[in-house]
Amino acid sequence: MTGIRAAARKEISAEIKRLARVQIASKGAANLSLREIAREMQMASSAMYRYFDSRDQLLTELIVENYDNIADSVEKADAKCARDDIRSRWMAMAESLRTWALRHPSDYGLIFGTPVPGYAAPPDTVDPGRRYTNVLLRLLVDAHVAGYVATVDIPPAKGFVKEYKHVQSNLGISLPDEMLLAGLAAWAAMFGAISFELFGHVDQVFVNPGTHYSALAHMLGEQLLGISN
Repeated sequence: MTGIRAAARKEISAEIKRLARVQIASKGAANLSLREIAREMQMASSAMYRYFDSRDQLLTELIVENYDNIADSVEKADAKCARDDIRSRWMAMAESLRTWALRHPSDYGLIFGTPVPGYAAPPDTVDPGRRYTNVLLRLLVDAHVAGYVATVDIPPAKGFVKEYKHVQSNLGISLPDEMLLAGLAAWAAMFGAISFELFGHVDQVFVNPGTHYSALAHMLGEQLLGISN
């Protein structure tokens, strides 16, 4: 019975999360309602709390799954490339981000869009939330070891060196500040382009946003990270 009950619990929890994703896609994460999901499943609303303590716990599980899914996508894209082919790895990682986002727009929006009012992400989300960026950091380390040099200068901003010591410590990485700055800037630019596309900010600008995105990724890889053909 223990195995049967565990399987049933897993199945019901999965269905609750599926319906939650549907609800988020149609109404937004701020309007996620356990009561409405219970009605759809023909369950008493009180029964929902056997599976999730609160709306926030359900949101947390969805967020963690989304982080894991986007990280899986980036890791698989990187793994398909030869370790010494830095340029191909960078382009594959960048393209995998956009591909995943276009296939899962509401999931992307949940983790990179407008914060849900009243929801504070718990520590459980920290490690999953670092996975996709850790792929970039490994690429930067390999690029540095291979002799690539970021084509940026350290800005004269007050406190930059001190701040980046904290960044290196927090990320558990040792890189020249120039490479880390260039890498994080390029990574942020990729997400910026994806968000602009998904949230409709370039609908009247590009016929094919993917063409611009690929060109942007190539430019950033070459101009910032020193990766050329």
